[in-house]
Amino acid sequence: MTDLRYPIGPFKAHAKDHTTAEEKAALMDEIEAAPARLRAAVAGLDDTQLDTPYRKDGWTVRQVVHHVVDSHVNAYVRFRWALTEDAPLIKPYEEKEWARLPDAMSSPVAVSLDLLDSLHTRWLILLRAMTPEDFERRWTSPDLGELSVDVMLQLYGWHGKHHVAHITALREREGW
Repeated sequence: MTDLRYPIGPFKAHAKDHTTAEEKAALMDEIEAAPARLRAAVAGLDDTQLDTPYRKDGWTVRQVVHHVVDSHVNAYVRFRWALTEDAPLIKPYEEKEWARLPDAMSSPVAVSLDLLDSLHTRWLILLRAMTPEDFERRWTSPDLGELSVDVMLQLYGWHGKHHVAHITALREREGW
């Protein structure tokens, strides 16, 4: 049976130290496509469907949508810190607790989808202006250690697809 937590497989950074310019461009394209893919994944769902967990003991579709925005807002800020400070120590956030807050449990998904569109527009302007040296910059996470901007680009190229697949797999299983 497929692990419903990882419908496209768990994140795995490239084995090599850094991605090529072509790979970076493809990852940026994935980040660019994420808002439209997420919007399409939830199109036409009613509140009952939005409040359905994508797996047993998992988040609801609504929580997944709001989580993507929470995560990408944090990522955007972390990229900016890494570009303006030397290996800054970033503060992690309790994503499971954030997903239980009232706005994540009940806000219309359109609010987060609109925010994601705007956020990704800004993020992509930044990403596409970065130099190869910028992608070598690092930040330090208390739980993950030191990470390069390049690895985080890989992560966020995967992240949007990962959560869209949670929703589309649920829709397929439920016949929505």
